[in-house]
Amino acid sequence: MSEAVPAPWGTAAVLPLHADRPAAYADAVEAYLRSAGIGASSRRVYRISLMSWAWLATGQQPPLGRDRRGAAPPAAAFAALDDPTAAEALADAFARRAALVDADTVNRELSVLKAAIAWWRQRGWLAGNPIVGIERRPAPPDRTRALSREQIAALFTAKAPLRERTLWKALYETCARAEEILCLDIEDLLLADKRGRVVSKGGTIDWVHWQSGTAQLLPRLLKGRTRGPVFLTDRRAPARTPSGDICPVTGRARLSYRRAAELFETLTRPLAHPGIADPAELETRGGWTLHQLRHSSLTHEAEDGTNTPTLLARSRHASVRSLERYARPGVDAIADHVAARDPLRRGGRGRV
Repeated sequence: MSEAVPAPWGTAAVLPLHADRPAAYADAVEAYLRSAGIGASSRRVYRISLMSWAWLATGQQPPLGRDRRGAAPPAAAFAALDDPTAAEALADAFARRAALVDADTVNRELSVLKAAIAWWRQRGWLAGNPIVGIERRPAPPDRTRALSREQIAALFTAKAPLRERTLWKALYETCARAEEILCLDIEDLLLADKRGRVVSKGGTIDWVHWQSGTAQLLPRLLKGRTRGPVFLTDRRAPARTPSGDICPVTGRARLSYRRAAELFETLTRPLAHPGIADPAELETRGGWTLHQLRHSSLTHEAEDGTNTPTLLARSRHASVRSLERYARPGVDAIADHVAARDPLRRGGRGRV
């Protein structure tokens, strides 16, 4: 059986929709995440992005910063996306959100919703496209996101718990995405070979390789454990935690991306703002992001002359174009390159 609903605004046709269409927007999100071929490491990010729209669909704005953590999205009716007024309301809410957060965030949320809407429409759950008029926000290329070598050195000598130091070192040495490393299980590790098996974007199985820094820290972190997640929380896993995310030895849960990112941001504030000594003022500033470790590693390898095929293999980007914004040598590296090739510096006085 099917129900008849108004077609996309501006037309008089009536389109049949499948009767199994979820009543709640949250249920439609979960159905999409289960069935759309999204890797486990990306599912959480997709869920957060999609549930941001639950606030926008109800005329609200998602909480910002720490207030977002644990905040329950409002209950939104899935059918509301087919309301003729939905497009204008969502466009207005999206514009207000774009004024509050960075372009990368809202563009990611828009891209994820576009993919979900396409999937829902293929199933006959939506007749129209409520975001048809919403455009991506311009995001100028940020060439300052890679940390300097001095900043990386300061990070690795800073006082931090063993778990954090191991995670940070692994992210920098592998050039991997944070979600990939956090999803590692001990069974995925080949410690003697300094490599591990990860699930990349699209569900592809790949290998990441680390160096001596990570190799020295991992055995200390594992403490003889042979099964379960590599990176664990400090507390026992709460009820309803998937068994694959629980350590069979300690009962603790897998460390989440959100918690890892929050700790990194907090612990790196003094490094990001070395001129600020007042703790109260420092609390109002932001630290570094986990993604900057991947960005920095690829940048430094490019500066050291690593060739493009090797950088592609290390980063596991699909194309050179995707890699380009990460593997861009910094200002100091370019200055050193030019100076090293200065004919006068090399004893070639008088050459032109």
